[in-house]
Amino acid sequence: MKTYGKFAILVVAIVGTLIWLAAGGISESKTYYKTIEEVTRMGQDGYGKRIRVTGDVVPGSIRREGKEVHFTICEKDKGLRLNVVYKGTDPLPDTFRDDAQAMADGKLDPSGTFHASSIAAKCPSKYEAKPGSGKPTAKPLNQKASIS
Repeated sequence: MKTYGKFAILVVAIVGTLIWLAAGGISESKTYYKTIEEVTRMGQDGYGKRIRVTGDVVPGSIRREGKEVHFTICEKDKGLRLNVVYKGTDPLPDTFRDDAQAMADGKLDPSGTFHASSIAAKCPSKYEAKPGSGKPTAKPLNQKASIS
């Protein structure tokens, strides 16, 4: 019986450790998706929490200082702005430029600056139809070429 008891204690310890690690990983990876308006309304409750915030990159606001990239995103319809500092290891996306939609993943500090650990960007004009053509510029992936 002693062998089974030791084995049971070992199994319980391993399962308990796995549950503890899983619970810690879930709470660490939890991210709240917010608009700039919601981030500013959070006030002190938003400090230190991992947040994803999206907005349009303000033209002329992108500047590089060493390994940091400083820029401002805005909600054009509400006139709200948020200063962002990116100090990540990954390169910025090719579509990250003025007027592009950008999503910053990071934390807000008490000064109101958002410190991003990752940036994602998209440029909607790249996927829109050419003016006057009425046709999209990119073909859907599931279309097969027909030979005439």
